[in-house]
Order: sequence, then C-alpha cells, then structure tokens
Amino acid sequence: MERREAVCASPLTHTPECDAVNRTRPFIRRPWLIVPLATLIYTLIVVSTQGSPLALVTLGTRFSDGDLQGETGTEGYDGQFVYYIARDPGDAERFLDVPAYRFQRILLPILGRVLAFGQNDLLPWSLLLVNLVALAAGTYTLEHLLEQYGTSRWYALGYGLSLPALGAARLSLPEPLAYALALGGVALAFEKRVLWSAVFFVLAAFAKETTLIMAAGIGLWLLWRRQWLQALLFALISLIPFGLWQIALAQRFGSVGVGSGGAMATPFEIIPFAGIFRIWFEGSFSVFLAFGLILLPFVVLPTVWGLARVARDFTLRRVGITTLLLLTTAGIMLFVPFSTYREPLGILRFIAGLQLAAILYAAQHRDRRILMYSTFWALTSLFVIVADIAAGVKAI
Repeated sequence: MERREAVCASPLTHTPECDAVNRTRPFIRRPWLIVPLATLIYTLIVVSTQGSPLALVTLGTRFSDGDLQGETGTEGYDGQFVYYIARDPGDAERFLDVPAYRFQRILLPILGRVLAFGQNDLLPWSLLLVNLVALAAGTYTLEHLLEQYGTSRWYALGYGLSLPALGAARLSLPEPLAYALALGGVALAFEKRVLWSAVFFVLAAFAKETTLIMAAGIGLWLLWRRQWLQALLFALISLIPFGLWQIALAQRFGSVGVGSGGAMATPFEIIPFAGIFRIWFEGSFSVFLAFGLILLPFVVLPTVWGLARVARDFTLRRVGITTLLLLTTAGIMLFVPFSTYREPLGILRFIAGLQLAAILYAAQHRDRRILMYSTFWALTSLFVIVADIAAGVKAI
C-alpha cells in the first residue's frame, strides 16, 4: 500500500490504481477547486493593494468621463465596458468605444447586474462571482474530458491558470464564462448530445462570439460523419439566436457587433500570419523581436503544430472531433488582425480556444510531451500579475 501511494504521489501519474488512491486524497486537491480559489485570493490582494474593488474593472478616465474622442486621460481595459453595460444598459452607449461590438457580449453584464441586485457598488464583486463559478465549471469540465481520455486531470491547470481564465476573471472579462459554456458544448458533443451542445454554444456566443470558432469545429465533425440533419440543426440552434441579436444591435446602434475588435481595430488578414509581420513593417524590427518572445512560444508554435497534426490526420483519414476543433481554432490564428497581434493581452485572450483544442487533442492521442508543453500557458497570467504588482508599488 505504501509503495502504491509513493508511485501515485505525482499528480501526473494517471492509472486506474492511482485514480483509486487519488479519490481518497483531500478534496482540495482538485484543479477545478484550486483555480477559482487561487483567483479569489489573487483578486482580494489586488483590491487590498489598489484600495478599491473598481480595480477589478480597470476603469479609464477617457471612458468614465464620456470623453471618447479625447486625446488625454487613461485608457483602462475592456472589463470597464462589461461594468458600464451591467451598471446601466440603457445609458452605457456613451461610455463605450464601439457600442455594438461591446453589447454583443451581453451575458456576463446581465448576470453580473442580476447578482448585484441593482446595487452598483456590488457590481465588481458580482462580475467576479460569475467568473469564479465559470472557472470552477470550466476547469471541472476539462478535468472530466481529460479523465475520459485516460489522462491526468492536472493538465487542466495549464488552461485554468492562464490569462484567458485566471487573468480574465481578475480583469472582469467574459472569457471564463464563454469558454466554460463552450467546454460544456464540447463535452455534450463528445456524448453525442448534439442539440444540447448547440444550446451551450449559443449561450457561449452571447458571452463572447469567438467561441463560435469552436462551434464550427463541432459542425465540421458532424459534416465529416455525414450527419447532415444533426449538422443542420446544430448550425441553426447555434447561429439563429445570435444572428437575431446582431439584427437588434444593428437597429439600435447602426451596425452589427461582429467585427475584428473595438476601437482602432484592423480587419482580419488575408495572408497567413500577416498580422504578426505587420508589427515589423509598421513598427520596427526590434519591436517585432520583442513581440516574438511572446508570440512564438504561446501562439505561433502551437498554431503550426496544430495545423501539422490536422494535415497528418486528414492524410491518414484518422479525423476525429478533436482534429476538427484543432483545425478551426488553429486555422483562424493565421488570419487574426494586426490590431490583435500587436496587443499582448488581446492575442493571449484570443488563443483560449486553441489552448483547449490542443489540450483535448493531446489527451486523446496520449501525447504527454504536448500536454506538458500546454502547462506553460499558465505563464501568460504573469502579464497581468506583473502589471498589478507595478500598480500596487505605485499606489504605495
């Protein structure tokens, strides 16, 4: 018994015998609990050091003052738009850079407003609460999928502690909620509960539209299996409610919400990776090299690896659901706009779908090397942590 305990001491040891041992260990040793707990502790420290819960929504004076065309003042960050919509949906437009684009991500602001019972002072906390629950649910679902493939649940931390999860929750952004729902949609698709999967994806789209890239992977899987009727129903359920919402946004704001970003966004590129090379062409080679330190390990290499695996699977005709999830989430990275690639937090948020697809693909194929590599995505949260440390030091 002692020898078995020693063999199973590593969280990455995953066998039926070790699973039985691990189930008897303390409840705290579950990634789905560790991730929201770590996030809560971190955000409480941020509020304490910066002196206000509004630090969680990162307000900028340009938008808080309604001076959208001004050239002075602070920019803040995207969590402020979630906060403004949650605070007063009817009057939020004058505080938003691109109203239709921001309003299309309506799910998190509405949930935050409901949980705050209309009390504006509670909004930063209610938005955080929604995301903490989403972090727990999303990490739990990823754990479940990993264990279904006979892989250690601890690889879920590579996603759960990364910037699109922990970092986004700290910044009051919609990614934790959106990708928790998307993971639910993936899990239901794995169980061949396609219609319920579509319901989860349409909810995910109302949190953040980029989750539809993962939905496209599920749709392609259904088409590959020649499940024509299910593919049609999946597409209709996933897209019609979101499409109707886009029509409503166009009627109110004069444009649809779907686009390549907020203010100063550039269009999606046509030439693969042109968004990266424009950092050099429209900036300087030294800046291009500096961005490469971020983009190469966290974006470019996973994209190239993913597309290479997809090509191999199609060549061998061993195409599964994770192959097609990898195809859509890696394929879109070739055409991501320059405005997203030039903004480190923006691109590291955008890769959430690619992270999840890579982890699931590696788990299915028992590729331990890639699973270990995926844990390095947790380092992306350092971009937020370092900024918070700097802000805390400045406050002192």
